[in-house]
Amino acid sequence: MAISERDTMGGLAKGLLVIEAFNAEQPRQSIAQVAATTGLDRATARRCLLTLAHHGYADYDGKFFTLTPRVLRLGTACLATMPLPQLVQPLLDRLSDSIGESSSVSILDGAEIVYIARAAQRRVMSISLMAGSRLPAHCTSMGRVMLAALGETEARLRLATAPMAARTPFTITDIDALMQRLSEIRAAGFAINDQEVEVGLQSIAVPLLNARGLVVAAANIGLPVRGDGPEILVQRYLPALLGLQSELRQMIR
Repeated sequence: MAISERDTMGGLAKGLLVIEAFNAEQPRQSIAQVAATTGLDRATARRCLLTLAHHGYADYDGKFFTLTPRVLRLGTACLATMPLPQLVQPLLDRLSDSIGESSSVSILDGAEIVYIARAAQRRVMSISLMAGSRLPAHCTSMGRVMLAALGETEARLRLATAPMAARTPFTITDIDALMQRLSEIRAAGFAINDQEVEVGLQSIAVPLLNARGLVVAAANIGLPVRGDGPEILVQRYLPALLGLQSELRQMIR
């Protein structure tokens, strides 16, 4: 159903933009920083931030704003109404217990992946990952299998909405080189990430399909680099991921 712009609330839209301006790289921002990130003028950014602070969604020390845990209510409410996290969590727990490594499921949101379920055996990244965490799609194994499922034209459009930053010296940032990699992933049916999102971390991912064969999410296994080549991930962990993929396909409508 098409929604007319006159039926929307501009103030709410601006407030949501301000909330989205905060991330792991910029958890603490001034009014000027938020205005620059969102494209809002300083006066509007200030009113939005002060409104969030007044209602307990942000803390303000007189110069900088930080979001409070109250914001998690918004994401938790969304996750609670999504059947997919509830379906995959028990299977992820079982998978991680059987292989002794961490596993995750995420969905694609624009040029980012959003974690919706995770079973952690140990901390494998410098940042804490949990339901609601976001990472760039271009340099993550789960992001790449989902981008590959879109086809080249749609993948390029998605990636054009955000800079392809080099998170490590190994990150592919050339769009044509990435398209070639996505083509290979599309043919193989899985993606390997070798230290492109964080040095010392590697992962393998597969797409998750529903009963109609449409890709709705991705699952991965992540672990520290231990001296073996990335091809060992295929031998050790791809069968378990494909088993998860097959089991979930019968459950996801």
